[in-house]
Amino acid sequence: MDVQEHIRQLVSENRVVLFMKGSKQFPQCGFSARAVQILQAAGCQDFVTVNVLEDDAIRQGIKVFSDWPTIPQLYVNGEFQGGSDIMTEMFEAGELQALLGNNAA
Repeated sequence: MDVQEHIRQLVSENRVVLFMKGSKQFPQCGFSARAVQILQAAGCQDFVTVNVLEDDAIRQGIKVFSDWPTIPQLYVNGEFQGGSDIMTEMFEAGELQALLGNNAA
């Protein structure tokens, strides 16, 4: 399976996926830490994180997959939502909570 197929599988099989530097237990950059905090503040505790520092193919591949140059990247229900700045804006507007709540399994 190539890296694009692997990424597609990750985002389609998991409702909420955060591609980040580090893990939700140990974020390794400020933007990734903020993304985890935003998801938790929005009431989402059950999300999958993918540490891009562990696999350079995924680190580069996710940028191609989303056509977005930075990490972290949030996917909800298979759709790219944005990075930490967009997540912050969505959270402050109540959009992230609605997206996560309206699509709860």
